[in-house]
Amino acid sequence: MSDTITPLLAGASVLPCRPVQRHLLSPSAWAALVPALVATPDGALVALWADATHVFALVTTELAPATWLLSAPVTDGTYPALSPARPAAAFFERAIADLWGHRPAGEPDSRPWLDHGVWPVGTPLAARPCPPGLLSEPPGFPLARGANYQIPLGPVHDAIATAAHLRLHVAGTAVAVAESRRGYTHKGTLALMRGKSPRAAARFAARLAAEATVAHSTAFAVAVEAALGILPPDRALGLRGVMADLEHLAGHLDALATIRAAAGLAPYAARCARAREVLARAIHAAFGHRLMMDAVVPGGVAADLAVNGEAAIPRALDLLEDELTDIARPHPGLSARLRGLAVIPHAMASRHAAPDSAGDAETRDHARLRAIAAAIPRLRAALVRLRDGPLVAAVPVGDGEGIASAAAGHGAAWHWLRLKGGLIAASFARDPGWALWPLREAALAGAEVVDVPLILASLTTGVSGSDL
Repeated sequence: MSDTITPLLAGASVLPCRPVQRHLLSPSAWAALVPALVATPDGALVALWADATHVFALVTTELAPATWLLSAPVTDGTYPALSPARPAAAFFERAIADLWGHRPAGEPDSRPWLDHGVWPVGTPLAARPCPPGLLSEPPGFPLARGANYQIPLGPVHDAIATAAHLRLHVAGTAVAVAESRRGYTHKGTLALMRGKSPRAAARFAARLAAEATVAHSTAFAVAVEAALGILPPDRALGLRGVMADLEHLAGHLDALATIRAAAGLAPYAARCARAREVLARAIHAAFGHRLMMDAVVPGGVAADLAVNGEAAIPRALDLLEDELTDIARPHPGLSARLRGLAVIPHAMASRHAAPDSAGDAETRDHARLRAIAAAIPRLRAALVRLRDGPLVAAVPVGDGEGIASAAAGHGAAWHWLRLKGGLIAASFARDPGWALWPLREAALAGAEVVDVPLILASLTTGVSGSDL
């Protein structure tokens, strides 16, 4: 990737951002990203966002690991689109148009994304917001070529679980095209963060997505710490690691339960759900909240592990280890349903910055079981290694720019922010759902309608995080 990107950086200004420097490209150099990405199959466009005057891109590679934070000025309200090289960028480009009012050159997809016509103002993050738009709801989905009829799922549907609209264009008994529309859980998070102190803004990061509370809180906190040069205490770092593993375990158990329920294996789904509930109660005993909401803060953690939590977590891990023997036992019926279903080629997963989604539904199911088995001893060891000490470092008032990621159960959460005078001047949050929803659409194309719930369960993701 460096061979294709490096020439674009010639003459670019290097702006202070930690730990990844930001390169300010000219509009022509930004436009050259399209052929650069086309020439680099493993180049992943992780996120695309904006502020009032610039557009930003986060690009990573897998084979020769590299991370690039790039930006370019918006000229006359437009910027060169990246969706010709990475089609999933269209979702980001539509969100940028809704929030900041910047339009990709040529407008490859000009439909609204987050704005459903009910906001009090349009382009709320622009320097000058505009009057609200007049949009129809529910949205129109013209019948795709080759399809005979449509099946609407959502915005409220048990196969999706969270508020989103999925429209299936069906030919016979197979899905020809799947289209999604989101934004129903838009909270205005970026606007709410703006002008807040890092500690106050952390509450909004924690509420982006229930399934990734710790991941988003940690990515936001580490971005703040990077921007201001803060090093959290050792005990706080240890507790963050414990919380992250607990959140991953809970997410994997949720996914396993949903998959088995969709496959008609109610007893196995119940075992997963019971283990998930025992774990949630132990988490509540240890951290005062089943989702560990507001437990991670800039500078460290908000509170220590409760005394009764030190015993509750190992007990929950013991039960989970016992249950895992039955949960992981091969089931011929389940294997037959999952094998060869919802195949995501590795190259496609890499381009979407979601390498863990590669393979078929059976591969992903086995990976979750292996992740649970590996996390249990790691958690036990982490609890033993926790050292006494302070929980939080002071967060000074200052200026800076930082970016950070944290692993969620279904991908990576990224946060970028710019601080001015100790307050959030601009920010963006990239939830794993930005990548997984396009992969869901790709996996549904050509699938039998009867397999749709199982495919959605295999590529599990929430909606709230990418709705911002």
